[in-house]
Amino acid sequence: MSPLASYRQLINIAGPLYVLVAFLGRLPLAMSQLGTLLLVSTASGSYGLGGLSAGALAVANAVGAPLAGSLADRIGQRPVVLVQSLLGATGLIALVGVVDAGVSDLTVVAVAALTGLATPQVGPLARVRWRPLTEGRPHQRRLVDAAFSYEGAADEASFALGPALIGLAAVLVSPSGGLIAAAVLLAVFGSAFALDGSAALVARHDSTSPGHGPLVTRVFVVLAAAQLFVGVLFGATQTGATVLATEAGTPGVAGLVHATLGVGSAVAGIATAYLPARIGHERRALVAAFALVALSWPLLLVDSLLGATLVVLFLGCAVAPYMIAVFSLAERVVPLPRVGAAMTTLASATGIGYALGSSVAGRLADDHGSTAAFSVTVTTTVLAAVLMLTQQRRLHAAVQAAHPMDPVTLPRV
Repeated sequence: MSPLASYRQLINIAGPLYVLVAFLGRLPLAMSQLGTLLLVSTASGSYGLGGLSAGALAVANAVGAPLAGSLADRIGQRPVVLVQSLLGATGLIALVGVVDAGVSDLTVVAVAALTGLATPQVGPLARVRWRPLTEGRPHQRRLVDAAFSYEGAADEASFALGPALIGLAAVLVSPSGGLIAAAVLLAVFGSAFALDGSAALVARHDSTSPGHGPLVTRVFVVLAAAQLFVGVLFGATQTGATVLATEAGTPGVAGLVHATLGVGSAVAGIATAYLPARIGHERRALVAAFALVALSWPLLLVDSLLGATLVVLFLGCAVAPYMIAVFSLAERVVPLPRVGAAMTTLASATGIGYALGSSVAGRLADDHGSTAAFSVTVTTTVLAAVLMLTQQRRLHAAVQAAHPMDPVTLPRV
């Protein structure tokens, strides 16, 4: 089956309305991080506080997501995502209110954290639905791989469109207007995602379910670390772009600059479905990691918004292939009853990385400008490449152990 035919079949199976709802439902999370950074830094005049607030939202989301994912594995996605969507929307509106009221820095950070805790991870939970949606179909493995390629591209497209919407709202209205729009999207489309019929197809599992094994293994720790590095890249790059845009007198343009990262990534993500199946996901992650290193170092040379935009655009072409490989590896090696927790935990690692990247880069930028922020981006790509280079054998062995009869996982000669 060709990749194009796989994508067509996936849309026919799930329905175009579900695909649209699942995409729009993940936009608020992509909007909330940069929206918080812009709102707080503009109101307070401190990149450090803005980065801390955005980081608090990301960390709290990272802490809450695995708990929500585990709960969804046990009782189903529908009640979990519905409650989170409504609470998260309320939190975003509350965050705008406390910033406008001029409350203490501690209160702003606390409200941002509570908002992040309540916001659902729609993208990871959407990944969980594809295996039951394609159950019994011919070429299911190929369909699931294509679905993960699509989901990776959809995540990156959301992290392109989300910041762009925030930037546009900041220019046309105000930073607070962007977060209010995110709240409306979350209440409407997050709830629609929760109530979609595909949620009922995800089996509920408890500790006595067949195949219920441990989630945290050495291999899974490697995959979580890989996603942590991607999060640092996001946070540091976003902060560096914000500094450049603010110095140019147009802070709202930061969202548009960072959006180009998602544009390149989304295109590359769709294209990964065209890679031959014989190329294992661990090998794809390795190649993508070295591409991240090669494409990130020019950030140390840029001193303008145009230069940063061009570099970030090409850097994005390596991001989605890397993330798709990591999530696909997790889907293959984690026990079926723990897939929901696994997907949300990897997303959480990304959130923690974002918080770390934005916080460290924000503090460095306060003293040394955008180049210092971008140096965090470059350093983390090197760490990602080292991780993947040293863990190839472990990752391949784990996939082979989980799927011993799959020709793709047979030992290489």
